Formats: sequence, C-alpha cells, structure tokens
Amino acid sequence: MSVHEQYAGDLALYAMGALLGDERAAVEKHLAECPDCRRELELLRGDTALLAYSTAHSVPPRRSRQRLMDAVRAEPRRKKVAAKRSWWGIAPWLAAAAMTILAVLLMSQNSGLQEKLANLRDRATEQQSQLEQAREVVATLTATDALHVTLVAAKTPPQPQGKAMYVRDRGSLIFIASNFKPVASDKAYELWLIPAKGNPIAAGVFKPDAHGSATVVNPPLPQGIKAKAFAITIEPQAGSPAPTSQILMLGSGE
Repeated sequence: MSVHEQYAGDLALYAMGALLGDERAAVEKHLAECPDCRRELELLRGDTALLAYSTAHSVPPRRSRQRLMDAVRAEPRRKKVAAKRSWWGIAPWLAAAAMTILAVLLMSQNSGLQEKLANLRDRATEQQSQLEQAREVVATLTATDALHVTLVAAKTPPQPQGKAMYVRDRGSLIFIASNFKPVASDKAYELWLIPAKGNPIAAGVFKPDAHGSATVVNPPLPQGIKAKAFAITIEPQAGSPAPTSQILMLGSGE
C-alpha cells in the first residue's frame, strides 16, 4: 500500500473537519512533507464547499459528492478501531448530505406546485372575465328596456342590414351586421350613435367577413345617453372621432 493510499480516507475526513487528535496531527505532518496530498486536500475542500453551496440550488454537484465518497471509501481498513472511527467521522457528513438532498427535493416540489397554482389562478381570472362579458351580452339581448334599431340601405338584393340593441342606462350596445360589402384595406365601416342632443358619438368600427357579416359588442360609450338614431359611414380603418363621409345607413328607435 502506498503512502497516498494510506492517507486517502484521512484526507477526506480532514477536509470535512471530522479528524481529531493524533490522527489529525499525523495527517498534518504528512501534508507538510507531501505536495501531492496537499493538492488532493485542496480538491477535497473545494468539493466540500460546492456541496455546502448546493443547498441554495436546485441540483447538488454530484461529481463533488462522488469524489468525497470515493476518498472516504479509499481509507485503509487495517484496524477495526480505525474503521469504526471512519464511520462515525463521516456519519455527520452523510446526514448533512441526506438533509441537503431532501431540502432540494422539497424546494423543487414546492416550486412546481407554486407554478401550477399561479397557472390555475390565471385561468380562473380569464374564465371569470369571459363569464362577465357573456353575462353582459345576455343582459343586453334580454333587457326589457333595450332600444332595438334596424338600419337599412337601398333595396338592392341582397340588402345590407344592421341590427342595434342599446341599453341606455348601462351604455351597452350590441350591433349585428349582415350582407355588407367589403371595403378597401385602409377603410372600415364605423357605427355612430346619434343622440337626441349633440354630435354623433363613435360606437365602434368593423369589417365584414367573407359572408358580409360583422358584430360590434359593447364599445366604450357613456352611460345615460338617449339615442335618437344609429348611423353607419365609411371611415379610415382606425375610425374617426366624427363622421367624414356621407351616411350609408340610418335607423331610428323602434
């Protein structure tokens, strides 16, 4: 057995601070004379530090832990007393390593649960928002005080038609268009609320689909505005604050 093999296990215990008394003194004396063992000790101390540092991270450094375990297993078993001493010397380290791994696993599991909980909360918030929008649409469609307005154009088949349902007290509006012709890419139809007094109020822009259909659902409107009529013009794609072209369709309350 070489001198390095004789001190292999003691170096690991020395690096972890588990070597005491005469055995510690013997190792220190050997280290003073052996540069190879001093280099090995520095490596073992570095591995021990990495393992301790890993308690704040998700994955312990397996290579460092393995180096320490290999060094401990390399300790010669010449005497039963030495074997017993080695076991009790590494027992605190083994316990610390087990606690480290357990803590990391618990942290990882807790992080996963927190992420799942956040996702569930986001989905619940989104579903609640969709539910509120659906309730508002149903409330407008079924309101007994809703103003129903039909907008018509010249009688050329198929005849474009728009249906507006407006609840004055809530300022809610649902508009359904059918048989509308397409417009230029930089243009759009714009719906206007014509109040009993004052200027027209923009009530949303829309473009018909391939079938000539479109909807406007609850555009931002002030509450309590009495509508005398609704009208439609063609405006720039983003809409206009006031009509800039002639009225294509017009309808008053039924």
